Amino acid sequence: MDELPIGRRVAYWRGRRKMSQQVFADRLGKSKSWVDKVERGVRRLDKFSVVYDIADVLQVDVQLLLGKEVERKPETQNCIDQVEVEEIRAALERYDQMSAFFQAVPHSPPIAEMRKAVSHAWLTYQHAKYGALARALPKLLRDAQAADSAHANSDEAPAAAHLLGQVYQIASSALRKVGEHELSWLAADRSIAVSQRAGDQLLAGLASYRVGSALLALGRVRPSLEVNVNIANRLAPGPERARGEQLSVYGMLLLNGAMSAARIGDSATVRDLLSGAEQASIELGGDFNHYWTSFGPTNVQLHRCATAVELGDGRLAVEAHERMNKEGFNAMLPERRAHHYLDIARGYTQIGDVERAGEMLLEGDRLAPSEIRCRPLAHEVLSDVLRRTRGTPPAPIAELAEQMGVGV
Repeated sequence: MDELPIGRRVAYWRGRRKMSQQVFADRLGKSKSWVDKVERGVRRLDKFSVVYDIADVLQVDVQLLLGKEVERKPETQNCIDQVEVEEIRAALERYDQMSAFFQAVPHSPPIAEMRKAVSHAWLTYQHAKYGALARALPKLLRDAQAADSAHANSDEAPAAAHLLGQVYQIASSALRKVGEHELSWLAADRSIAVSQRAGDQLLAGLASYRVGSALLALGRVRPSLEVNVNIANRLAPGPERARGEQLSVYGMLLLNGAMSAARIGDSATVRDLLSGAEQASIELGGDFNHYWTSFGPTNVQLHRCATAVELGDGRLAVEAHERMNKEGFNAMLPERRAHHYLDIARGYTQIGDVERAGEMLLEGDRLAPSEIRCRPLAHEVLSDVLRRTRGTPPAPIAELAEQMGVGV
């Protein structure tokens, strides 16, 4: 995008922010005609003060509008910044599979090497190292796409497709964390098609889980509920003892469906889906990380809390949190635990206990800073805590707010 005129860049980012020309003009204090002329290149932007105003309204770094390399600030090193999002987008926009029909793929990493890289990316995500993951994802996407294309007609085709399906899912999950929901949906949707080529129903089921998560983040709640429940029904264990992997993917689809049902206030469906997931976790016999799901009894407990928060019942969420199996919780990976602390912080705000809400945010930040500092939802919760705190906020909360750039 560096070669585009500045007006085109303004139009691009305005579109990304889903602003009409009129809304954008109103926020700038300009006319719609002025905006239209700027975007078409008829009117020049020759005042830096105006460029800075535009960057502020669009919430982008001014260097992006000027077509220059953005200097990464120290505090963004552990998050996914705008430059990295655009690099991931560019990798998703590649269609190497089509090119492979016409000419040989020039380079493809060995499958064994790709397998190690994908496993490392999963662990990076589950330890909430989002900045490191974002810097690795563009190359990982390109390599996985190249491997998938290079092995399309070989015995390694299913393995290569499986790895690419996983990479799309990692990208989808990471992008959803930082609010890039449309891009998250695209990556998840890609994973469904690739997973089918891999011939793995469970990987396809987990791709459906990612689609459901992206749809929920986009506010498409009923489609999210439907895709989770429909695919869970297809993967439901039969009379014979199911594999641990099948129980894990099935259980996660039910838990995701419960979150969707909670969003629309359907408490009966929430109870049914949580009950089904709990039964699957009992049959599984413990907490496991099959297919990178972290599914088991503890994750079911976490979702009991999370669905209560979505239903607006903060007290029930807090009570469930206090009854939680601490040993199982402490054994979970950092992303899951920090995510839970964010959910419980929301629960405490619902019952008016902003002091405890702040403590939960601090716990999450100590455990996995990126899960708190990089997520728009955490910024909203912290802003709410600050606004409702009487007097001066505690020093640790004030320091966290300063580091996150959150004001009252």
